Amino acid sequence: GIVSLISLAVLSYERYCTMTGTTEADTTNYKKTWAGIVLSWTYSLVWTAPPLFGWSSYGPEGPGTTCSVNWHSKDANNASYIICLFIFCLLIPFVVIVYSYGKLLCAVRQVSGINKGMGRTREQRILIMVVVMVICFLLCWLPYATVALIATFGKPGLITPAASIIPSILAKSSTVYNPIIYIFLNKQV
Repeated sequence: GIVSLISLAVLSYERYCTMTGTTEADTTNYKKTWAGIVLSWTYSLVWTAPPLFGWSSYGPEGPGTTCSVNWHSKDANNASYIICLFIFCLLIPFVVIVYSYGKLLCAVRQVSGINKGMGRTREQRILIMVVVMVICFLLCWLPYATVALIATFGKPGLITPAASIIPSILAKSSTVYNPIIYIFLNKQV
């Protein structure tokens, strides 16, 4: 899940850099692509490994069919890890996505001011893709993050195993939605 979130942030930033760059994209050079992949996986590993070394722990999630961070432990060790996950693996990727696509949209609007016909259509396509990406990101991860924060900081038993199933499925299925969005909303793909 974290690889998916970070990949979305890296991809949005890469799209912003490519679309607003002054030089033409080199389609034969895969260094940036590999760097993005390695960055996504390394960043994710940095944030998923700590429970293996004692900072929080992993355990059954919801009805016990999946494994995740132990959201129900109330100790400071676990709470600090949950807060860091929330900040570094949800808020920061979301800010990068909104920033990148927002700047990209501003750049496209400037170009469409010069070239009214084609620029307007392109701006609308990018705007639709940006809105769909941000909405899907929020629909997939915000319920899961909310349930996790309530389970960690709320009253014990407030989040039942049955109530945690849908947010968990949404978050874990987000990797399926991202390629579909890019395939159907990006003509370059």
